[in-house]
Amino acid sequence: MSVASSVLVPYASYLRVYEPLGAFPEPERGHWARYVRRAEVPTAQDELRRSLADLLPTPPVPVPVHESADAFVAEVDGVVVVCPWRTRLRGWLALEELGRAQDAEPGRSLPGPVLDAMLPPVVRAQVAADHERWRERNPDARPWIRTAVWQVPVRWFTLFADEEREYVPGDPERGEAPLLRYRTPMVQARRRLARALKALRESIDEGPMTEGLVEIGRWLEEFHPRALVELDYGGLVHVLSPERLAEDRSAADAAEGVAALRDGDGEGASEAYGRLAERWRAVRNLQFAN
Repeated sequence: MSVASSVLVPYASYLRVYEPLGAFPEPERGHWARYVRRAEVPTAQDELRRSLADLLPTPPVPVPVHESADAFVAEVDGVVVVCPWRTRLRGWLALEELGRAQDAEPGRSLPGPVLDAMLPPVVRAQVAADHERWRERNPDARPWIRTAVWQVPVRWFTLFADEEREYVPGDPERGEAPLLRYRTPMVQARRRLARALKALRESIDEGPMTEGLVEIGRWLEEFHPRALVELDYGGLVHVLSPERLAEDRSAADAAEGVAALRDGDGEGASEAYGRLAERWRAVRNLQFAN
């Protein structure tokens, strides 16, 4: 889980990959086969609570000492798929990302004294050293979950179609939070990403959007072709009004932008991406509101 999001949560979104049991080598496959037969499987809120609890000791524990043996579980056409938490690995990656953000956007990230009080430099240095030693032994490791704080990255929406959108308003009186997510087969996600990348490269110069799609594509290639890809608005449902959640059609806007680029309609593409950018800029700005 992201270190930054552990402080600012629940305002984070998630891009997850669920793989069939056959994608895992033994003995991990056996572990997940036993795991999915459990009566109760932990939820995203359970993972969040555990991560927050690790920040309470003095000094805090930003990265677990041992890797999580838990996962999210789903079923697709009768096939059980799992998304390992890999909380320790994601903690290491989040610390690296936090460091890059501090260097790149000092005015929009945590002030140095706040960061040092939350995660003392000696703790960060020890965690970085642990990660380096672990990475030497596990050079091909990758997370099944990506986290974005106070936004859903626009490039994530290119993987999904509007008809794959699932919105459940929730019931505050019963303590049920809203749910907004997209789910699609891996083959569809890869196909849509390839189309978006082709349209971008034929229409505009290489830039952050293109680079972001290439990086996501490389990540997706690491997984089983029969995997499930999920975009979960996560805790962002708590900062967006029910009206904004119900009206949000970000995947449709992304698809409209790609189609316009493919048709040579630069104005239409600009309008579609403009709606997306403005929608998520407004959400990111809430991070700095009183």
